[in-house]
Order: sequence, then structure tokens, then C-alpha cells
Amino acid sequence: MAEATAAAAPEAPAKKGKGKLMMLIIIVLMLAGGGAGAWWWFTAHAKPKVAVAPPPEPPHYLALDPPFVVNFESEQVVRFLQITVQIMSRDLPTIDLLKNNDPVVRDRLLQLFANQTYTVLATKEGKADLRAQALQTVRAVLGETGGHPEKLEAVYFTSFVMQ
Repeated sequence: MAEATAAAAPEAPAKKGKGKLMMLIIIVLMLAGGGAGAWWWFTAHAKPKVAVAPPPEPPHYLALDPPFVVNFESEQVVRFLQITVQIMSRDLPTIDLLKNNDPVVRDRLLQLFANQTYTVLATKEGKADLRAQALQTVRAVLGETGGHPEKLEAVYFTSFVMQ
């Protein structure tokens, strides 16, 4: 019996050492698995969300009919200018507001067009500058009538004749 007790004594510490080693391995694996799971969770959910802008509304055009006809003097000669204008916005209420205020828009544009000079309008830059001034003029009318000037995107000259 003494032999049995002596033989049993050395085996017991060996089982305790193996148990501690297994427990340590299990803890390390659990920590590694938990760390990997936390890493996956935070990287999958911490990515910035990309906001997708809705596509812009299609453009709406308003033709200012009839064409504008103005006269101005150039070197003691009376000159004529005829311009056909279209206005573009992607906002239908803006187009409707401009339709309702057509007399004001036409008056302001007529004043603008009549105060031009032939030599300036004969250049490409002069026409581009006049188009930019026309855009500012119509935007000013929009602001005065309760609209949103920034919603008016462009003024186009679809016909431009000088004599």
C-alpha cells in the first residue's frame, strides 16, 4: 500500500499542472476570440456612412416670349439688339414665381439690355458678361418677390442679333 500511495502522489501534481495549462490555454483562446470579435464589431460598425445624394431634379426652362428688342446708339448710329432669353431652374415653384412676375422680369431685363454698348456686345466676353448680369438681375427679382434666388441656375440667350 505504501507503494500505491507513493505512486499516486507523483501523478496528482502532474494532473494539476496539465489542468492549469489547459485552463491557461482556454483563457488565452477566449481572450483572443473576444479580441477578434471586438475588432470585427468595431471595424464593421465604425465605418463612416457615405451619404448618397439624391439625383438632381431635371432642368425646367421658361422662355421669355416675345424676344427682347432694344435700340442703343453706337458712334452716332442707332443700333438694334434682339435677344431671345430662356431661364433655367430645377425648382418648379421658382419657374412658377417667374411666370407670375413676368412683367417685372421683362422690365428689368429691358433696362439692362438698353444700357449696353455695341463695342462691348460685339465681343464674346461682352456677351458672357451680359448673360451673367441678366442672371443677377432675374435673381434680384426672385429675391424681391419672395423666391429663392439661389434656385435660379442659368439664363441662356437662345438668339442674339445686333444690327
